[in-house]
Amino acid sequence: MTARFRRRGGAVVARFTAGEADVLRQMVGDVLDLLGGPEAGTDDPLGGLGTSPGVPADPALARLLPDGYRDDPTAAGELRRLTESSLRADKVRNAQVVLDGLPASGGSVTLSDEEAQQAWLRALNDVRLALGTRLDVTEDLDLIAEVSAEPDSTRSYALVVYDWLGWLQETLIRSVPLGR
Repeated sequence: MTARFRRRGGAVVARFTAGEADVLRQMVGDVLDLLGGPEAGTDDPLGGLGTSPGVPADPALARLLPDGYRDDPTAAGELRRLTESSLRADKVRNAQVVLDGLPASGGSVTLSDEEAQQAWLRALNDVRLALGTRLDVTEDLDLIAEVSAEPDSTRSYALVVYDWLGWLQETLIRSVPLGR
């Protein structure tokens, strides 16, 4: 996987092969599904006030929608009740920006404004958080050793994708114009 972001004038651009675009589309789509699909969340500031959602049972979703207070379940529940719907909506919107901007069969992506650049950064972060949780990635992971030990395994493929997503995220961060 060779795609990376570069600054071109005030814009940020990347060229994706068809395979890279497919992988990214699948990963972002998986996160979108995890969040409840394109209709998840609401921009209504009062949308979640009547409900009291608990901590998601799915560890990847819990990573995307973490508790605001680890040591105070009551405060965490109250914060979740007030913010989860809009947080989901923001994450869904960011994922949709990526899906809408990816060429169907590979090609160039141009992020010409700060809003699109930030949406891509946030969506890539969400994909990495969800995938890293599914793979149980920790600081102690020796990615090269693990992939080398079983290069044809599904886990190795997923770890390579995880690493590539980190590379994409890093090149995007380095390419975003400073001073905005």
